[in-house]
Amino acid sequence: MGTYGSRSISVGGSAIMKALDKVEAKAKKIAAHLLEAAAEDIEFKNGVFRVAGTDRTKTFVDVSLAAYVPHNFPLDQMEPGLNENAFYDPANFTYPSGAYVCEVEVDPDTGETRIEKFTAVDDFGNVINPMIVEGQVHGGLGQGIGQAMLKRCVYDDSTGQLLFGSFMDYAMPHAIDLPSFTVETAKGTPCTHNPLGVKGCGEAGAIGSPPAVINAILDALAPLGVKDLQMPATPHRVWTAMHNAQHA
Repeated sequence: MGTYGSRSISVGGSAIMKALDKVEAKAKKIAAHLLEAAAEDIEFKNGVFRVAGTDRTKTFVDVSLAAYVPHNFPLDQMEPGLNENAFYDPANFTYPSGAYVCEVEVDPDTGETRIEKFTAVDDFGNVINPMIVEGQVHGGLGQGIGQAMLKRCVYDDSTGQLLFGSFMDYAMPHAIDLPSFTVETAKGTPCTHNPLGVKGCGEAGAIGSPPAVINAILDALAPLGVKDLQMPATPHRVWTAMHNAQHA
């Protein structure tokens, strides 16, 4: 159904794992035939099939060649090839968690807000590829910070017509608008209802960053009496909130 909802590794990855289990089980039978051993005596580790307790081995390359070039293959026991299908229907959603900390400075004369530091720490369960996870969080932080400080849609009051015609009007964040992030993953708490123990990470940065940014701005403006601020926290909105609070 696509990659939305942070389902790529938790759903697709789990299906891949189930299919690989089937491939391994069949490959062990082929390796047992090649090694003249019982299938239950075959171990598989680091790409090598071994008869348990011996030095007799076959590599995965050897086994896959026998599977697809079946001149020495137990045709009476199984069909050639190592193609397998598997379906995985998750029993529940995954629930990652995290803590986001944002530090901002607000110019009292202009309302311009600058993010000085931003730290994101998440628990995504078992992490398969740390580099991909960090990249996902970086992208989400860019999206969420843009939502908190820049992006909005403006409609005509009388017609409801969207007034923004292109991305030239819609304030998408640029690199200059974002700080250098500190991104870490906490010691994972494995998900209990998928075989990989993984949790989705795609939306984490986009969900955690807007409240962190807005709360940081409100904390900075609290001494002036500002108690509420709607997104996006543009310089004009921030300056207006400070001005109105001071003259309330």
